[in-house]
Formats: sequence, C-alpha cells, structure tokens
Amino acid sequence: MSILHDLVIDAAHPASLARFWAAALDGYEIAPYDDAEIARLAANGIFDIEDDPSVLLVREDGGEPRVIIQLVPEGKAAKNRVHLDLRSADHDAELARLGGLGARVLEDYAGHTTLADPEGNEFCLIRPS
Repeated sequence: MSILHDLVIDAAHPASLARFWAAALDGYEIAPYDDAEIARLAANGIFDIEDDPSVLLVREDGGEPRVIIQLVPEGKAAKNRVHLDLRSADHDAELARLGGLGARVLEDYAGHTTLADPEGNEFCLIRPS
C-alpha cells in the first residue's frame, strides 16, 4: 500500500512559485537552506538560491505530503490533469487573500472557484458547505 509522499508542481521559476504556495497553504514553509543544502547546490553550479531548480516546501509539523516546486523547460500548454483543492471557512476572504498573492480567478461555480497560480497552474477553492 502506498502513501502520498510528495506533491510536485512544475514551474519556470521554482523559487518565486514556492513563495506563492508557501503563503497560500496553511502550515507550509520553504525548507531552510542550511549549509549542507547550499553546498549541494554549489556542487551543482548553483550559487544563488533564486536559481534552485527544485524548491522544497515542508509542513511545519514535519508531516507529509511535502510540496516540491521543480524547474521544467517547457511552459504550461494545457489544463492540469491533477490539481489541488483548497478549503477555507471564509471563501470570499480567502479568494481575496489568494488574489493578493498573485492567483487569478478562472471560473466561479456554485461549489468552488477555479484559480490559477502565478504560473498558470489551476487549483480550486472549495466553498464551505
């Protein structure tokens, strides 16, 4: 039996998209760049963390799933085949907050709003029932 370990999101610029998702998701933060991680990046010719091709978001409680924002060479071309559904007790306030972080509304339905993150990846904000 498998468990969900990581959720991976493709990006043109992982560092900035990771900041969006760390702010959007309650209980997540960008994993610290400790000396070992900085040395690993340097060994791969990466000397600025803004150029990190794979940024890790971790849960503040240490649980899973982790979220990885990874560099891909191609741009987004079609609708996501898998997406995140987020929930908030105050749909309208959360919609405004996410918009302030850089999300944009794509469609509004009775039960949810479909949005796009700053790089166009779709996700939904579910209305409380």
